[in-house]
Amino acid sequence: MTTMDLGMTDRLKPIHEAVATMVREEIIPLDEAFLSEVSKGDRWTYTPRQTEILEGLKTKARERKLWNFWLTDSARGYGLSTVEYAYLAEEMGKAHLGAEVFNCSAPDTGNMEVFERYGTDAHKEQWLTPLLAGQIRSAYLMTEPDVASSDATNIAMRCKRDGDDYVLNGEKWWASGTGDPRCAVYIVMVRTGSDEEPKHKRHSMIVVDARTPGIEKLRPMQVYGEDDAPHGHWHLRFTDVRVPARDLLLGEGRGFEISQGRLGPGRIHHCMRAIGNAERALELMCQRALRREAFGKRLADLGANFDIIAECRSDIEMARLLCLKAAWMMDQKDPKAAAPWISQIKVVAPNVALKVTDHAVQMFGGQGISQDTPLARMWTHLRTLRLADGPDAVHRRQVARNELRKYTQEKV
Repeated sequence: MTTMDLGMTDRLKPIHEAVATMVREEIIPLDEAFLSEVSKGDRWTYTPRQTEILEGLKTKARERKLWNFWLTDSARGYGLSTVEYAYLAEEMGKAHLGAEVFNCSAPDTGNMEVFERYGTDAHKEQWLTPLLAGQIRSAYLMTEPDVASSDATNIAMRCKRDGDDYVLNGEKWWASGTGDPRCAVYIVMVRTGSDEEPKHKRHSMIVVDARTPGIEKLRPMQVYGEDDAPHGHWHLRFTDVRVPARDLLLGEGRGFEISQGRLGPGRIHHCMRAIGNAERALELMCQRALRREAFGKRLADLGANFDIIAECRSDIEMARLLCLKAAWMMDQKDPKAAAPWISQIKVVAPNVALKVTDHAVQMFGGQGISQDTPLARMWTHLRTLRLADGPDAVHRRQVARNELRKYTQEKV
């Protein structure tokens, strides 16, 4: 029987220390300075100060060889396991800029995996190489406004063959990262098959240059009133967009095969960072509870705050262990066995982190919902994460179906 080791390996410890130190001492102190620049001038460009901050941090990370940790099964990266990467991603989740500084941010990591696993040599040269170098950004376009995209078999954007091209027509929204002026390429889920085809053979993935004529940016989607500029989550319209047929990945009808290879790691990466969010929120909560006084006592000594802090610590520890087990299951290279574990943590981690962050907001009172702490921004991100890469209900359904299968021979 394979031993399940979820601890930090000896080779990881110095890397983890370097990442944690850089996040704490260099990235977090610059987060607010970076974000304060968004309202200056065009929200969808980077100001000189933002570029200086971000590129300066990325240069330091590259020079220290703290780069592309997410490449867990590739000679291009560190060769870390998913369990090892989980500890690093947690640290990155504590800072707004954390993941990008180390070239480990969504949706680029998933897209880079797609290019590496399924792309042609031309795709790798044109798109993967600059993505690995952190020179460009990318986007993944799946969700659509007119269908329930939580069931991806509903995806309807038409993609029809016309000679040496495919022609795309339809709309996508919540296209994260498409507002970024550095976003150069999209990977798009499209429908190529007819109703006569099996449901999971009707869709394909195609690589689209972001500058292709016929792509219209309709509006930035707002998340609780914020547009998340300059990254953004845009609503796009494709009108007779012509894409070379060579840019269809693997062939028609293989979209779900590719998406499952992409979304599994992406989902668990989000969960790892969410646990880092929760740790940051708990840290802020404890500092506030000890420094602030009301009614002649520290906040820590009022009401149920001792119990709240204890419960938050326990919940984080349970979520981390579940996340590490899901990561370990992924490392065993059996996607079917890992899937229910990924679904479990995809529900648990955002909910735990959201609960901890909400308690921290409450401890800060009015300041907690203001721009004076990162808590309000963290809360909106975590609430959104309960929808991203599949809503809670879809993942719970998968977990329950897997559980019920143990007790029946019938199809559940």
